[in-house]
Amino acid sequence: MASHNDFGKKGELLALEYLLENNYKIVEKNWRYQKAEIDIIAQKDSTLVIAEVKTRSSDYYGNPQDFVSPKKINLLVSAADAYVLRNHLDFEVRFDIIAVLKKSQTFQIEHIKDAFLYF
Repeated sequence: MASHNDFGKKGELLALEYLLENNYKIVEKNWRYQKAEIDIIAQKDSTLVIAEVKTRSSDYYGNPQDFVSPKKINLLVSAADAYVLRNHLDFEVRFDIIAVLKKSQTFQIEHIKDAFLYF
């Protein structure tokens, strides 16, 4: 596996740990639907959280969350709809971004709740 893939997996692991520490229940990891992949599906109280994890080694070109494109958002919404329908769920759905940024030898995590709305 390429080193950038390992770096992304490290970011996803840190995001999982962060969510668990903040009392989220992890429901799925890397759930795929057609061309979409949801990094993390979690539950907090009566809310289903669809989390996109973006990991960057620097903010030189922008913050990690800046790299979630409109195309990616559409894919996430489509996959989330399929997941809810397939599992007959009746939850409020929220789309979050977990931005993981490497700062020197440590990682900074920013959890952006309700990062985007869907219709």
